[in-house]
Amino acid sequence: MLRTASILLLALLPLAAQVVKPSFGVTLQSELRESIRVLIIDGQNNHGWAATTKALKATLEATGRFTVTVSTSPGKKGTKEAWAAWRPTFTDHQVVVGNYNGQPWPEPVNKAYLAFIEGGGGAVNVHAANNSFADWKEWNRLIALGWRGPKFGDRVTVNDKTGAQLRTAKGKGPGAGHGRQHSFLVTVRAKAHPIMKGLPTWWKHAKDELYHGQRGPGENMQILSSAWSDPKSGGTGEHEPITWVVPHGKGNVVTTVLGHHWGGQKDFEALHCVGFQTVLARACEWAGTGTVTIPVPKGFPTDKATSITTPSEIRWRAR
Repeated sequence: MLRTASILLLALLPLAAQVVKPSFGVTLQSELRESIRVLIIDGQNNHGWAATTKALKATLEATGRFTVTVSTSPGKKGTKEAWAAWRPTFTDHQVVVGNYNGQPWPEPVNKAYLAFIEGGGGAVNVHAANNSFADWKEWNRLIALGWRGPKFGDRVTVNDKTGAQLRTAKGKGPGAGHGRQHSFLVTVRAKAHPIMKGLPTWWKHAKDELYHGQRGPGENMQILSSAWSDPKSGGTGEHEPITWVVPHGKGNVVTTVLGHHWGGQKDFEALHCVGFQTVLARACEWAGTGTVTIPVPKGFPTDKATSITTPSEIRWRAR
């Protein structure tokens, strides 16, 4: 009987191997990868922060690459007790996405945020997130350029022919602003950077605010993309930075000025632009891991046409 059982076990071993042996196809590889932990900070903004957070979260989760949690600050009328209790757990995450533009954070939160970046954490700031904290010196270094007046610091634009950064001294030229919302062409400047690799040189972004005249220290920044600020739309007639990176300590901070959405706004053109969603997802992956595996999805905008799709309808495929 023992001999019979042994023979039966040996006969079943190949079948068992076939059952447990992974195929290592595209889907399984994606499932086996550990999720990148993302924390979105919101709670105050002159834009529709709740709807924006919902859209950002949906985009990141749709890729299958991220686990996203949200920390919402007290509102403008928040009590001292509420602010004292608000302590985002930055170190439980790999990336912090900024969707906050409001009152200064408590000093312990500031210190924890800086320590997180210096220790190797990543940050991705979206649209009006770079409007905040004008009096926080370290923050201004992290974002390089922000929504500030012309006397605040230098302005940085891009030479369209060479891609070189052009600096305008403090006090000269326009301060931060934007013209009328419109669709515009984004130019990729750092084609070899993992966030931008594989993107077309020019792609048409959906209707959005095109920030111009951003001011700040502008130090150690690598501009990944820019856009022509058309005077016909109230712009400056220069190539303005759109997405850029600043290293800090062991971490990196990505800022993109794309992603406008007013409170109560019915359409989600800017946030559902496939180009914006691709840059957001790849920026978060890179800021959190130093690499990018998220591909450029089908339906990415061309230089002739925009592409607007809800996050769940984008077909993300792992490499």
